[in-house]
Amino acid sequence: MSLRTLPVPDGLDGMRLDAGLSRMLGLSRTVVAELAAGGAVRVDGVEAGKSDRLVAGAWLEVELPEPAEPTTVVTAEAVEGLVVLHEDDEIVVVDKPVGVAVHPSPGWAGPTVVAGLAALGIRIATSGAAERQGIVHRLDAGTTGVMVVARSERAYSVLKQAFRERTVGKVYLAVVQGHPDPSEGTIDAPIDRHPKQDWKFAVMRDGRPSVTHYRTLEAFRAASLLEVELETGRTHQIRVHFSAVRHPCVGDITYGADPVLARTLGLTRQWLHAHRLGFHHPADGRWVEYTSEPPADLATALESLRAAS
Repeated sequence: MSLRTLPVPDGLDGMRLDAGLSRMLGLSRTVVAELAAGGAVRVDGVEAGKSDRLVAGAWLEVELPEPAEPTTVVTAEAVEGLVVLHEDDEIVVVDKPVGVAVHPSPGWAGPTVVAGLAALGIRIATSGAAERQGIVHRLDAGTTGVMVVARSERAYSVLKQAFRERTVGKVYLAVVQGHPDPSEGTIDAPIDRHPKQDWKFAVMRDGRPSVTHYRTLEAFRAASLLEVELETGRTHQIRVHFSAVRHPCVGDITYGADPVLARTLGLTRQWLHAHRLGFHHPADGRWVEYTSEPPADLATALESLRAAS
């Protein structure tokens, strides 16, 4: 074990201990909660729980386990429906099907993009954490569409920087309940983990800056088809933002969608699809764009909405 001691910065005053330490030490909230449960976190000499509130200037002591040697081995596993849209020495662009995570993670036993690429014999960059080498951005397991993976170390560095600097064009199609007013606009609201449900995210006053632009493409009786462009890329950003303005993605029961409408349309997940991805190619800087059309379950639900309208 190694001991870390540090004061609570002013910017984390009032934040839950698990959220604050996660930011300060780069650990997941689950790991911080486990440390706190084991008595490894003390505030001003007193053992603290994961939900305790931090006070600016208080003195933190955290006993951290020694880092283990990386042991992650990617197992090649064919992924049904995973389509390679483009491949060269620097990048591979794929159309990700529903029910597929981007990379392995604790608690996920299903298929992954990383394993699918390995099964296709496509080697990717070794940069990044062991379980997500070559991964420069992610899509939820329940979200389909286009994404890019780095094949070279140069591409990894260039693309990670591009996502940080927001020079990547990320356009989604989303069907949301009701009719957003105005029909075209911007949602600028910070996002952080939900204060009571750790698997969800929410608009939070002290969250990370999050900006979503949208415009209505079609309006139906009960819903609207939107083109959504992300300026930032927070986890569940589109789902959280439209839920916050009371227009959740159709089928997104987690964020307040109507389950009756979801059943009527035959949806078992949110109507959300990564439609277009554009970026400067790492090899020569030219602008490239790749597109993906909505898969069968989303297309069928969309036609049902049109027919009912």
